[in-house]
Amino acid sequence: MFFPEKIINVKPGDRILEIGPGSTPYHLSDVLLEMDFEDKAEYEKQFGHAEKLVTDKQLVFYKGDIFPFKDNEFDYVICSHVLEHVPDVPKFLSEVFRVAPKGYFEFPLMYYEYLYNIDAHISLLRFDGKILHYMPKKNTAIDSFKPIQEFLLETLRKGHSKMMIDIPECYIQGFEWNTPFKAVETNDLKQLAHETLNIPGPKIPEVYMEEETVIKLTKKLVKKIIGRA
Repeated sequence: MFFPEKIINVKPGDRILEIGPGSTPYHLSDVLLEMDFEDKAEYEKQFGHAEKLVTDKQLVFYKGDIFPFKDNEFDYVICSHVLEHVPDVPKFLSEVFRVAPKGYFEFPLMYYEYLYNIDAHISLLRFDGKILHYMPKKNTAIDSFKPIQEFLLETLRKGHSKMMIDIPECYIQGFEWNTPFKAVETNDLKQLAHETLNIPGPKIPEVYMEEETVIKLTKKLVKKIIGRA
């Protein structure tokens, strides 16, 4: 989860469901809902790695269709980095809205997918405040960039993630909701794009050397270079 600070509408005593918690569930979650994968390779593909979930929270498995819970069994539901894996987005949303009246969604935007194109992610998504727009990746030409994306994905796996750390909101969307909304399939990439290109500039270091010091150091460096010539 990139934006845990956005989870603000949880009240003391709320019963919280977390769907697809990965290996690090949210600390306030009471019940964890996970897909029941019979194939270990598929589990690792969807999970992103082979690391297993270790928890003392209640863990419930399901087959990916109807959630095994009663209507409004929870007060809040967390669904972080799951929607991009879901084959039937409207049906999944209806189940989320059935079991809780409010919650939090988080997922990668299309910019992230066009960089890394993770095979387990099958949809591009963006919420405009009223409608969740989604597009199956199979309906795009995204795979034509696969040789480039495989390289970039490997850099991410090796820990080169500074860009994601610096400007995560350019690549990931996270938001709370307290009213059910529609999911509408689109074939227009503009509906999945940022409405405005609000890209923050680089962070400016707080401390700079005085100009005089920089000049002195530069002169010393030049003398050393000349001396070696």
